[in-house]
Amino acid sequence: MSRLRLTFACGDYDRTRALAEGTVRPDGIDLTYLRLPVEETFFRMMRHQEFEVAEMSLSSYVLSLRADPSPFVALPVFTSRMFRHGSLYCHADSGISSPEDLRGKRIGTPEYQLTACVWMRGILGDRHGVPFDSVSYLTGGQETAGRVEKAAVALPDSVRISRIPEDRTLSAMLAEGEIDALCTPRVPSPFVAGDPRVRRVFTDVVSSEKEYYQATGIFPIMHVVVIRRDVYDRYPWVAQSLNKALTIARDEAYASLYDTSALRFMLPWLIPQLEEARALLGRDYWSYGIRDNRETLATFLRYHQEQGLSERLWTPEELFAPESLEAAVI
Repeated sequence: MSRLRLTFACGDYDRTRALAEGTVRPDGIDLTYLRLPVEETFFRMMRHQEFEVAEMSLSSYVLSLRADPSPFVALPVFTSRMFRHGSLYCHADSGISSPEDLRGKRIGTPEYQLTACVWMRGILGDRHGVPFDSVSYLTGGQETAGRVEKAAVALPDSVRISRIPEDRTLSAMLAEGEIDALCTPRVPSPFVAGDPRVRRVFTDVVSSEKEYYQATGIFPIMHVVVIRRDVYDRYPWVAQSLNKALTIARDEAYASLYDTSALRFMLPWLIPQLEEARALLGRDYWSYGIRDNRETLATFLRYHQEQGLSERLWTPEELFAPESLEAAVI
């Protein structure tokens, strides 16, 4: 019998590798897995809807819900989760010695709507006395000039935002002190090169992130998996089929990570770090679904609306295909 052929654009992750390699196959689907950088996947999916299934920025997906009908339907599968305190950088002479000092500063961001930046603006407002509208934002390419917002945004007048010159990059402007700070998912090149003019705002990133988790219980969600609306409308069963396969693939990655016969990744203390993460975050620290992620999702959705990116406050249940939120039991 023929199987439905779908293309899935996604990053190269341990939690999805079984689908890429074909050792886990979604029921009824022949999957072509394209390993692409996240920026390329998001841009091509948001602008041109090139793939039937794709990893997508949580923020971009929520933005897409403005359309009626919305072009995508999401699964509660979180291909990327990451604490983002390490995503804030500043110029050494900017007068920033703590996160609270960001108030009133000029902060670069490749795109205003980036999920990592939505999280950090919200965290700065909730926990460090820096409301999102207390700074000025400058957008543009981080390492290559000319980047634009992949999704249209209509922001309130309280957001002070402008484009950097078309021939400039945020990394160069940070190193030169033309902006005070930079919020970005990717490590800026001056910091990678050891440029003493650029440092992190949170000097002890790990301790700050652990303290944040202990206070909030939130392990931030960055990306979801989306199905193109026309595919979902024609074949609604693919939501549960993909959800099941992605969960099995994640579970296999869980099990293989805790293999002490040989290190799976080039991290000398991988096993102790895994055990420490489980002790702090729980054994199911990379959970899928709504039940264990309701507060995390609700917090992000609140930030998204407060920062002018959502016209209304969405609920976690409204984000996902209903078929992916329950399963048969025996």
